[in-house]
Amino acid sequence: MLSTPTPPPPPDAPAKIPEPEAPHRRPLGPGALAAVLASLSMLGPFSIDAYLPAFPNIQATLHATPIEVQQSLTAYMLAFAGMVLWHGALSDAFGRRNVILVSLVAFLLGTVGCAAAHSVQYLWFFRVLQGVSAGAGVVVGRAIIRDLYADAAAARLLSMVTMIFSIAPAVAPVLGGFIVKYSDWRTIFLSLAGYTVCLFIVCYRRLPDTLPREKRQPFNPRYLWRNYKSILASPLFHLKTGVVAFNFAGLFLYITAAPVALPTQLHLGPEQFAWLFVPAVSGIFLGALAANRIAGKTSFARQIGFGFCFLITAATVNVAYHLLAAPALPWSVLPLFFYTFGMSLAAPAATLLALDLFPHIRGTVASVQSFATTLLGALVAGVLAPLASHSLSWLACGQLALTVTALCLWLTARALRRKIVPI
Repeated sequence: MLSTPTPPPPPDAPAKIPEPEAPHRRPLGPGALAAVLASLSMLGPFSIDAYLPAFPNIQATLHATPIEVQQSLTAYMLAFAGMVLWHGALSDAFGRRNVILVSLVAFLLGTVGCAAAHSVQYLWFFRVLQGVSAGAGVVVGRAIIRDLYADAAAARLLSMVTMIFSIAPAVAPVLGGFIVKYSDWRTIFLSLAGYTVCLFIVCYRRLPDTLPREKRQPFNPRYLWRNYKSILASPLFHLKTGVVAFNFAGLFLYITAAPVALPTQLHLGPEQFAWLFVPAVSGIFLGALAANRIAGKTSFARQIGFGFCFLITAATVNVAYHLLAAPALPWSVLPLFFYTFGMSLAAPAATLLALDLFPHIRGTVASVQSFATTLLGALVAGVLAPLASHSLSWLACGQLALTVTALCLWLTARALRRKIVPI
């Protein structure tokens, strides 16, 4: 007797979660998985935003110049960008969970070292150690989501991660400002070390590996070169990755300029950085919520188009206001809410479209995606932010230029896609 074939699952149904490797690691549900992956992703914003209000205190304690303290951020960003290129390839070869656990240990060592630094040179060194390990959660998290879910389900989970993750950029500078006001800048890093310990315990006990051993890729120079070469040779990959990278750079320009722009342009103290971060992060949260709700109800292309409507409008209004009026609250920061709303609405779809170009090496693709975003962020922090931080008009113009570039990349990607696959 012939057995009845099992019908295939629907396209957006979650894939079967691999059995946990030990009895104490029960598979996480979508909500719990989103919380864990978002918490891992928060290491980056906490490492950057929390200590920005402490720059003057670090300068005084370590007898450093403002440029030397600023270079601690640049060192972190460059290390982050360099290593983020490898997290995904390592997870494709050795498993998602193993890479995350090792990275958490390295990040903990770097964080404790920052808290104990007695010179700015030691601070640079341990910031580099933080940078090479902080990106694992972002990169490997994207691969984990795509391992388990497809299409609309993946978009919903990715937007859920963004919603939870968006708390970090709002909370980090506010907490950092209050810690500096009532304690010492070293307490910022000690608090981050405690957070990392908690994350390690949760991941060790509950995070399963979503990449079975039989699906892991060899980790050798020839194979890696072939993978990276195929990704970097894809024009569609560069265009779709650039959409996310340049839109995020428009926000990061404001974040990295905040230590100079907020005190000089808006006369805000360290504990008042929430004026910038709360509108921006509220937009990220609500944009991710909107992306979560419309996932599966509209195409990725239309979702990205909606996002650009908010991005371009917000950036244009921001430029127009600062060309016609003097900087003032809340008008100088209000456009950031609509900008980040559009950015968060477009990012999940653009990210998944790039990942799907190479489904057999999603970890490596996620690494190159994050590398591009981080490298552009480092250039913004090191070049554009210092040039524009003394004028909110220049910051607004820089943001508009970056998001217009992202729009041009998206339109080019659509045209190229139609040429490759005629509709």
